[in-house]
Amino acid sequence: MKSKRAKAALASGLGLVALTATFLTAPWEGTENRAYWDRLGRVWTVCTGETKGVRKGDTYTDEECRDMLYRTLEKDYRQPLRNCVKGYDGLPLSLQAAMLDAAYNVGTGAICRSTAARRAMAMNLAGACKALTWFNKAGGRTIRGLVLRREYGDKTRIGEYELCMAGLK
Repeated sequence: MKSKRAKAALASGLGLVALTATFLTAPWEGTENRAYWDRLGRVWTVCTGETKGVRKGDTYTDEECRDMLYRTLEKDYRQPLRNCVKGYDGLPLSLQAAMLDAAYNVGTGAICRSTAARRAMAMNLAGACKALTWFNKAGGRTIRGLVLRREYGDKTRIGEYELCMAGLK
C-alpha cells in the first residue's frame, strides 16, 4: 500500500533534486549551519554534510545550505548516476530520488555497481527499490538508522523504499 506521505511528496510538483533534498536527504542527514569538526570523517563539515572547502568558523544560512545541497546532488551525484545507469532519466521519479539519496549517503560508485542499478536498467523497478534497502550496514553491522532510511522511515521522515514504491504503477 502506498503511504499518504510518500504520495504527497510525489504530488508536490518538485523536480528530482528538490524532491530528493526536501523529503529524503535533508531530513536524514540533518542541517548544521555552523561548521563543525566531524570526528569520524576527520574533516570540517557544514550544512547537510558538505565538506568541500569548509573551514572552521564558516556559517551559512538555511537558504545557502539548501542551494549547496541542490548543487551537490545535481553535480556530484545525479550526473554520475545518469552516466552509469542507462535510462536513469526515464525511470520513475520516485526510483530516481531513492537512488540519488542512496548515492549521496553511500557514494555513486556503490550505487552504480549495485544490484539496484542492474535491476533498474532491466526495468525490474520494484526489484531495484528493494535492492536499495540492502545498503543498511556500516562496518559490517546492520545499523537501525540506515534500515529506517532505506525502508519505511520513521514518524517524521520518509524512507527511500517507501517513496520508491509509491511512484511505481
